[in-house]
Amino acid sequence: MTSSENCSFTDIDRLAWAVQLGMSIPTFILGLILNSLALIVLCCFSRKQTKTSVYMINLVLADILLLLSLPPKLYYSVNKVPGLLCSFIQAPYFVNTYTSIFIIVCITVDRYICIRHPFEGRANQSPRWAVLICCFIWAVAWICSSPIYVFHKKESIKCFHNMSEQTWSVPYIVSVEIFGFLMPLAVMLFCSAQTIWILLNHKKNVEESGSLRVIVINLVVFLVCFTPVHLGICLQCLVRQHVIVGCRMKQTISLFLQVSMTFANLNCCLDAIFYYFAAKEFCKRAHLKRVIELCPVFKPCALRWTCQQWDNAPCQDTDSVMPDMTTTAS
Repeated sequence: MTSSENCSFTDIDRLAWAVQLGMSIPTFILGLILNSLALIVLCCFSRKQTKTSVYMINLVLADILLLLSLPPKLYYSVNKVPGLLCSFIQAPYFVNTYTSIFIIVCITVDRYICIRHPFEGRANQSPRWAVLICCFIWAVAWICSSPIYVFHKKESIKCFHNMSEQTWSVPYIVSVEIFGFLMPLAVMLFCSAQTIWILLNHKKNVEESGSLRVIVINLVVFLVCFTPVHLGICLQCLVRQHVIVGCRMKQTISLFLQVSMTFANLNCCLDAIFYYFAAKEFCKRAHLKRVIELCPVFKPCALRWTCQQWDNAPCQDTDSVMPDMTTTAS
């Protein structure tokens, strides 16, 4: 994403910044509104914190912090600052992105366990383990961001455009791709596929609850939001390692990576829609009707079928969206 030899990226960066600005402003506003509302409901209206509600609160916090990092990201991507300061601007963005990814995976696994093993899932709803897992995720995410600080450039640079060669080293990028995307994706695919298979054997319940639709949408959103940006990171690594040398190709990859990073931020809005507004916490415990009366625009389309199914759910203390699966074989 920088000028190299006779290959100019000025026009590419200008176009990418215009696209980022057009997408980031509505993402920032809508995302803050949805996630702030979700945080208020989860923290202030919930009578009892459960394992899933702990995951949701941490997911909301990660999304809010990511959204708050967007204005400095936009500003300092076109204005030069010292390399160390740039590291403090870049690191929170990536930390919150990957924290969000792993918490989404935790919610998916939790929902799968409650459907596949309903009685065991009901017996293991203590929020203590969820708190420990979330603390571990946050800690690992910050530790893994250390190369951004350690290998920062000394001179003034434009953030997100001139990351050091060490940061783009093959071992580091391969680790990011495997542990930050491919492994979470594999878990998401497995748990979602297993859950869908179980639900398809209970077609009547699927029709009544709409659980299958929510699971498929969550998986599609994960794939659409995070696959392009990790493909772009892989391609940009090949550019930095001089495997890809054509100017036109490098310009295309630079534009693709910058736009895909912005597109991935849409997940902050979609998290709030598909994980919070379809949750039991908003139906049975959070007095969602009061919220809807104040803000009718936030009424979820899935509310009608979600609230009707919770009393019969096998994991009574779980916020996952699922039908009555008490007859499911372990």
